[in-house]
Amino acid sequence: MILHSNILGEGKPFVILHGFLGMSDNWKTLGRKFAEQRFEVHLVDQRNHGRSFHDAIFDYDALVEDLKSYCDTHNLKDIVLLGHSMGGKTAMLFATEYPELVSKLLIADIAPRFYPIHHDAILNGLQALNFDEIKTRGAADKVLANYVPEFGTRQFLLKNLYWVEKGQLGLRVNLAVLTENVSEVGEALPTHARFTKNTLFLRGDKSEYISLEDETIIKRHFPEAKIETIKNAGHWLHAENPMDFYEAVINFVN
Repeated sequence: MILHSNILGEGKPFVILHGFLGMSDNWKTLGRKFAEQRFEVHLVDQRNHGRSFHDAIFDYDALVEDLKSYCDTHNLKDIVLLGHSMGGKTAMLFATEYPELVSKLLIADIAPRFYPIHHDAILNGLQALNFDEIKTRGAADKVLANYVPEFGTRQFLLKNLYWVEKGQLGLRVNLAVLTENVSEVGEALPTHARFTKNTLFLRGDKSEYISLEDETIIKRHFPEAKIETIKNAGHWLHAENPMDFYEAVINFVN
């Protein structure tokens, strides 16, 4: 099965991978801007997310092989690869396993290290959505607010709502499998994994995902890596400061 994607523009292939519980739609606005710079932008839904297929297996090895199949199907070579959070981990592993396919690598707000599980409240909130009773986005937001106080995070999560059929809401994410395998999301990059081409790590200045101590481990896996900080931005740096994020990406890829 091949991953669902949105393809924008023409030119050098530029593949973008969303984070945990996200989808390709989160990247549409930036994707259009990148496409204007003569890139063929592939906004990809990873398995169990967005409009891509659901599967009981969920780990980075599977996500990497999905991306390899996608590249083979679309005959993509010499790609620019950008991943955010979980998508960043997929991108890192993909680049270390298939370096011949990647010309430049960009990682948004995640390091190659292990992260403990920290999505419990979000997953509990999504599980609390009873779509026999919830018939509007507003009603879903009200329930979710008991678990996720941050309005912006709720808006991001509620993008997963869709009409299964008339009058029946559902979630696009495969919640059961993602909940069961949530520990996989924080897995570290294998110790031997290395990618020696140009790499850019972008961190939000208000985010704690990439610390100063992480620079050593980043350099171990990605000896050519540069690390840049995006001001006035947390973990969702591409949404919180899209202008500076866009500038940093375009400066690096050009």
